[in-house]
Amino acid sequence: MQSDAIKKGMNRAPARAMLKGTGLTDEDLNKPWVAIANTWTEIGPCNFHLRTIAEAVKAGVRKAGGTPLEFNTIVVSDGISMGTEAMKASLVSREVVADSIELAVRGNLFDAVVAISGCDKTIPATMMALARLDLPSLMIYGGSIQPGKYNDKDITIQDVFEAVGACMAGKITEKDLNDIEAVACPGAGACGGQFTANTMSTAASFLGISPMGVNEIPATDPRKLQAAEDCGVLVMKLFEQQTLPSHIITRKSMENAIAAVVASGGSTNAVLHLLAIAKEAGVELTLGDFDTISRRTPMIVDIKPFGRYVATDFEVAGGCRVFAQRLQSAKLITDTPTVSGKTLFEEAAEAKEYPGQKVILDFDKPLKTEGGLAILDGTLAPHGCVTKIVGKDHKLFKGPAKVFDTEQAAFDALKAKQIKPGDVVVIRYVGPKGAPGMPEMLAITGALVGEGISDQVALLTDGRFSGATHGIVVGHICPEAAVGGPIGLIENGDIITLDIENRELNVDADLESRKAKWKAPEPHYKKGVFAKYWLTVSPASQGAVTGYTGFGQGEVNDEDVLGKRREYERSTR
Repeated sequence: MQSDAIKKGMNRAPARAMLKGTGLTDEDLNKPWVAIANTWTEIGPCNFHLRTIAEAVKAGVRKAGGTPLEFNTIVVSDGISMGTEAMKASLVSREVVADSIELAVRGNLFDAVVAISGCDKTIPATMMALARLDLPSLMIYGGSIQPGKYNDKDITIQDVFEAVGACMAGKITEKDLNDIEAVACPGAGACGGQFTANTMSTAASFLGISPMGVNEIPATDPRKLQAAEDCGVLVMKLFEQQTLPSHIITRKSMENAIAAVVASGGSTNAVLHLLAIAKEAGVELTLGDFDTISRRTPMIVDIKPFGRYVATDFEVAGGCRVFAQRLQSAKLITDTPTVSGKTLFEEAAEAKEYPGQKVILDFDKPLKTEGGLAILDGTLAPHGCVTKIVGKDHKLFKGPAKVFDTEQAAFDALKAKQIKPGDVVVIRYVGPKGAPGMPEMLAITGALVGEGISDQVALLTDGRFSGATHGIVVGHICPEAAVGGPIGLIENGDIITLDIENRELNVDADLESRKAKWKAPEPHYKKGVFAKYWLTVSPASQGAVTGYTGFGQGEVNDEDVLGKRREYERSTR
């Protein structure tokens, strides 16, 4: 046990004295130390209940012969901070959560780890930390919120954002908006569609770092606590067998996770987060891999933000095991180990499908013949960008640019009826460096849906989109405006063409002549965490990670970003 370096031997008596001051006994000190890395907070429903889950995990660790020791880290809620200066902290918090878990575990020489996540950034952050540490460990997700009810329909936080736009357009009253607001989030749990949290929860199950069937149990379901206790027992088995994340998170399991994301119409944020996890795990992964897998993987999960059902319906239908069974039958995933001790296919073999369920479809009748994500390049995004191709088909969109340097400016223009059908709205200087922190654009995309023009207006950004976003949207445009990317050179009226079939995003303008006049903006923050992030963050096409030398130096070479994308034939398009 590496923890023995802290607690064993005559010279460690002062350390033992301090530990006994917390109530630990000699017996406790002689057992393996298991870190319970919690992301509990009172700010927002996603992580609000995680103290209870942590207690259940600790009970399981004790039952299996370990000593659990809990610590906490920070949380920034995307849904609460959305549309404000606070939203810049969201992606930065992913790095801080991963760093703080790593520091606490290394600083106390823990022997194993259970990480408990809840909202969007804590899920990838916990997996990033586990990959870095490479100790016996697993991640458990707090689970989805139950849907709210409004006019006898299931609703989620997505409906509230879209109701704002509907209220602005005069389609509903302020009282209607307040009534929707009051019932959309009925208790603890993460946002209830295949938004970023549930997308990354699904990815974690297919990566194998979370036990299959645990994550999709809803937050307030009584079964969640028993599952959490079982995870405490399980981590001790991982310790005894010295099963490490490096045995679990591999190139093959990454491909399985991507297949699950695109087949379920998951969030564009999954691209950013899986690239980051792969980097921490030392697994080669590029933007092109997402496009290759998405092209061959039909979409078969009918769930919000584009579908009819909510996350709790997915679990009732049979959850990840049924989903894995479908993907296995179509030969779209491969068999890989998981923390449960069973392989992915062995887990799928235990699937129990609810009779007549309509959430997880068969591949002979998919919602779409390709997956829900596409990677584009072109004159406007030479190092790549990400688009969602769920909902209505928009193979080609062409229109004049309306350029804004902040989301608020775009939102104000929409409110003033200055954005019209056919426009291509460009929101720039909101990338990893530009913001800094790459905020999400759900306030504006939700308002476009509420206004009823989301399928008539394209929105492009070097920032991010919420997992609840739908419409004609392109994000993560690289290079970003703040480092001199083409998106920073666009002017109002430039004709932009979004060509999904050929995977290109182009602008009809003489960008070279404009580039000579372009000046890099001053960073918005000159000290503190945002300044550190600005100095070290990599491009979105590399996961927007920090802590790697050579990153954060401005533009990067095309081959560094798109990698294998150039290997497959454009003739297939």
